[in-house]
Amino acid sequence: MSDPAASAAVQPYLLLSAVLFCIGLYGVFSRLNAVGVLMSLELLLNACNINLIAFSRYCDRGVELARFGGTALGAQGQVLALLSITIAAAEAAVGLAIVISIYRSFRHINVDDLDLLRW
Repeated sequence: MSDPAASAAVQPYLLLSAVLFCIGLYGVFSRLNAVGVLMSLELLLNACNINLIAFSRYCDRGVELARFGGTALGAQGQVLALLSITIAAAEAAVGLAIVISIYRSFRHINVDDLDLLRW
């Protein structure tokens, strides 16, 4: 885990993830449109997925395959990223359904004007 080559190989992915996360966070806090907020949330989730896969690849030492010779890498980070992508797809579907319902009620999707609990 202290291999400088492996550490250098994971740094670009972490930098990309940090940039995507910052863009998504800025979008969540600055957007007034609900669709823009949902898109920014997707950027946040994608940044987390990149981190999961990068750290999984960096931290996984592999399992020796005595019978076949060689090593097999685990897929814990990839499985968590796939689970996160599935949750993000469900979140996007529910979010878009809520946005359509809000548009039908108010004829706009400006987030600042949606402070009522009843429609």
